[in-house]
Amino acid sequence: MVDDRPEYQSRPEIRSLSSFPSFKTIGEKPKGPLEKMLSFFADVRAGEGASALLLLVNVFLLLFAYYLLKTVREALILTEGGAYIKAYSSAGQAALLMLIVPLYGFIGTKVVRIKLLTGLSLFFIMNLALFYSFGMAGYREGVVFYIWVGIFNVFVVSQFWAFANDIYTEAQGKRLFPMIGVGSSLGAWLGAEAAGQLVKRFELSPYQLQLIAAGILAVCVVLTVVVNRIQVGRSTPEMASHAEQKLGAADGFALIFRSRYLTWIAVLIVLLNIVNSSGEFLLGNFVAEQAKELHAGDVAAQKRFVGAFYGRFFGGVNLLGFLLQTFAVSRIFASIGVRGALFVLPIIALVSYSVLAVAPILVVIRVAKTLENATDYSLQNTIRQALFLPTSREAKYKAKAAIDTMFMRLGDVIQAGIVKVGSELQLAFTGFAWLNIGFTVLWLWIAGRVAREHRRLSF
Repeated sequence: MVDDRPEYQSRPEIRSLSSFPSFKTIGEKPKGPLEKMLSFFADVRAGEGASALLLLVNVFLLLFAYYLLKTVREALILTEGGAYIKAYSSAGQAALLMLIVPLYGFIGTKVVRIKLLTGLSLFFIMNLALFYSFGMAGYREGVVFYIWVGIFNVFVVSQFWAFANDIYTEAQGKRLFPMIGVGSSLGAWLGAEAAGQLVKRFELSPYQLQLIAAGILAVCVVLTVVVNRIQVGRSTPEMASHAEQKLGAADGFALIFRSRYLTWIAVLIVLLNIVNSSGEFLLGNFVAEQAKELHAGDVAAQKRFVGAFYGRFFGGVNLLGFLLQTFAVSRIFASIGVRGALFVLPIIALVSYSVLAVAPILVVIRVAKTLENATDYSLQNTIRQALFLPTSREAKYKAKAAIDTMFMRLGDVIQAGIVKVGSELQLAFTGFAWLNIGFTVLWLWIAGRVAREHRRLSF
């Protein structure tokens, strides 16, 4: 049960009276140079700098590797004639995750934390070595690799944040997660840029990129081991004991449905994905129509228009997301807390789609989706991780894995069904916008339920 977490893990800290970014508490040990530097970005206290910075680097490398593999995925799918699998990949991934998530939970009951974490990472590294070998031998692996990347992405990121939840108390997580999340935003940004440069300048094949990603994951394994040792050495005896404790026997899905808090989080993730994916559909559809209007009959010019638009759009989203994560998220957490921050993105989405419903103009859509996506990748992503701080260890690893994988993909599947039905009913752009407004209002209500349960569990 989510309520079974130890009291010591949610014990509040003494709050600082100093103004940001200088933090002190009575009796606190003096900060070293590293903590002083990191304090410009978050409330990092004495002894926390090394592990927090290594976790930041770790998640940076994970996202960097993912964007390399995402480039490989597109190259293999498009050149091997498997593009049609995109329409069914979410359903295929969801079906596989129904088997993988319980297996992951079962293994967690047999081994200690570090073996579970490194074992899963080594499994993915071996997978990449196999993909490289089969690819170089001439086998067609586009379809399998496409599905594999979708599972890899959600699983390794979920595992990373489960580990971070396990080594920090709730109070520490609220302070440190915003700064650690900077690595995620920066890794996504630079990984996407590096993938294009490696292919263009060095003419690396997709299979060589797979090997580079495998090497990066190996570095992540080493960083995880180092952080685990640091935290065992400096944490309280109760927190340090987690390193040698195996997980309980409860199933991840069972944990979710036995806890109102976890159930509402799962529903929140589904709704978030429905709204965001529907917004992506609206943007893509509008850009395509705009390209046809401006360059009627010239397919090449239409492709250039769409490519140029999305190049600027993704660049703007990644840059704004990085800036928000670096300079805004920790301050938002400090001022309104996790519960207050829950309402920021749905309010932005509600305002955005309300404007789009009455003023469907490309520049308006671009600005609205840039702000929505950047907030999702920065603030909302950090909130998703922090919501598991007041839960049990089993929930952190098993329920979180189920929510971050199965329920996330479920949102994609539902959204695809909504688009299909709406298209058959010939729903116009404004019709889809109003539909998204309805989902966003429901999202706000669900956020209220999550906040209510979080208040009951937290301090």
